[in-house]
Amino acid sequence: MNTIASIRSEIDAIDDQIVDLYTRRLAASARIAEAKKGSGAPIFAPAREREIVTRLAEKAGPEMASDVAYLYDTVFAVSRARQRALLGGDAPLCAEIRSAAASTPAAFPEMATVACQGADGAYSQQALSSIFRIPNILFFNSFEDVFNAVEKGMCRYGILPVENSLAGSVTAVYDLMVRHHFRIVRAFRQKIAHALLAPKGVALADIREVVSHSQALSQCSDFLNAHKAIKPTSASNTAVAAREVAASPRRDLAVIASRACAELYGLSVVEGNVSNTPHNFTRFICISKDLEIYPDARKISIMMSLPHRPGSLSNILSRFSSVGVNLTKLESRPVPGMDFEFMFTFDFEADPMSPSVQSLLAELSTDPEIERFTFLGAYAEH
Repeated sequence: MNTIASIRSEIDAIDDQIVDLYTRRLAASARIAEAKKGSGAPIFAPAREREIVTRLAEKAGPEMASDVAYLYDTVFAVSRARQRALLGGDAPLCAEIRSAAASTPAAFPEMATVACQGADGAYSQQALSSIFRIPNILFFNSFEDVFNAVEKGMCRYGILPVENSLAGSVTAVYDLMVRHHFRIVRAFRQKIAHALLAPKGVALADIREVVSHSQALSQCSDFLNAHKAIKPTSASNTAVAAREVAASPRRDLAVIASRACAELYGLSVVEGNVSNTPHNFTRFICISKDLEIYPDARKISIMMSLPHRPGSLSNILSRFSSVGVNLTKLESRPVPGMDFEFMFTFDFEADPMSPSVQSLLAELSTDPEIERFTFLGAYAEH
């Protein structure tokens, strides 16, 4: 009679056999690594892996074929990582990471020239001032200008928003990431508190139009929906919009921006908090031209494009899982000019000097199946 207890006993016995066979397989894989050391053969052998999966999927039958393929993606990832560790092989990326960590000062700088989109009072400027105690700020009109200022050496660092807890990813910045050369050296979560500001003497009933950045308007959608008579208009930046409202002769125009903008530009606070929720944060990254890895770096960002075929993303995710890495964000954006091709950005928590993490990065950066791989940086997030 099949009881739960008897079936579990059967499963335990099968699991014992699986572990025995798995350890035997890894031991055989280690012998393969030794043979490769003498022959110079690469660790990653995609044709051999496809051959194994095809044979075993056919053996398992149509109903189990996909499960077998998924299982062996993980088996292959672990096997490759162990082979790389046994061979002691190094990848250019790992050497670059170690060199950057060795040459980067122990403490993050307090003074620097930093590129920022917008104007004084912008949330980017507030995040920047939290990261740097004595910054020399150069303001620019667009996110791309910030990338260019860093890439061309005009500023050592730049500040960019990448994600908001209410409105989601800042897709314009992710699209620009594909086109520019940069490294992430810091990240910071800035509290966002939107207020409705207007020229002195203007009341809520007088307002017919409110201007702000599109992300800010999205984060205040409840307030705007409750005041249908007010037309929302998108602007390049909250602080720039506040400055323009202050200079305008109109008495029916307001802005959604930080309270700091009221004092900076001589506006009054009409409504003190118009965000959908008080729990509103934006994540900012601090970028540089060169790789800097400070001792407190515990977060890593990478970017890659993957082949357009079933299982390619799942295969990558299994590699993260095999080394116990906590993936905190996965962003995908279409590659301009390429049909059905996407660039993926991965953020994960890890020590960049960990041998298992370096093995993962070495494998990903040298994998011929990954069409483009970029190490964006290892950094601390506050």
